[in-house]
Amino acid sequence: MTRPSITSTRSTGDRILAAASGLFARYGYNGISTRDIASRADVNEVTIYRRYSSKRDLYHAVLESELQQIHLRGDSLAWLAEAQDGRTALDRAFQVIVTTFAEKPNLLRLVQYSVLELSDDLDQLLHKHLGELIAALVNHLTPWVNNGEVRCSNANVLVLMLLTIASSYPAIYRVFSGDISTPETMLRAYTDFCACTGN
Repeated sequence: MTRPSITSTRSTGDRILAAASGLFARYGYNGISTRDIASRADVNEVTIYRRYSSKRDLYHAVLESELQQIHLRGDSLAWLAEAQDGRTALDRAFQVIVTTFAEKPNLLRLVQYSVLELSDDLDQLLHKHLGELIAALVNHLTPWVNNGEVRCSNANVLVLMLLTIASSYPAIYRVFSGDISTPETMLRAYTDFCACTGN
């Protein structure tokens, strides 16, 4: 890992979190050591263990720090409410997800690594911070599901599917790299296949 270390203009704690966030997001929990993080943060490895009892505690702190920065803005809620049909409602819900996570690219990767490499003890943390966003999207889509304009068994499943499309797009595209060129294209394919009625 030959990246430049994080400058010393930040506090030690901020440098550790920033270094750990970047490295965990790029290499995963198992792909990085506290020594790598200490080097990137320009601190001694002992300094990390003075603040965090284990690498897992540091990962937890990094994930919580990233999650705390996710907020659903009032203008996004108003924009969702203005949808006039099921297809628009679905498109707007997806755009809110993409926009929310596009501002925090490390967060998606951290969440993915949490699911793949760590046990379910991080689920409560994810639910605590992402629950508001998911609940708002479920409430937005439920009327369209109930009136049959969006075909799905329930809005919870639909929102989880939209989150899956948004979060898995880069990996899927890298593996298959066919005609699917954007997350929006994937959404359109999903919508045409099973989500919305005609038109």
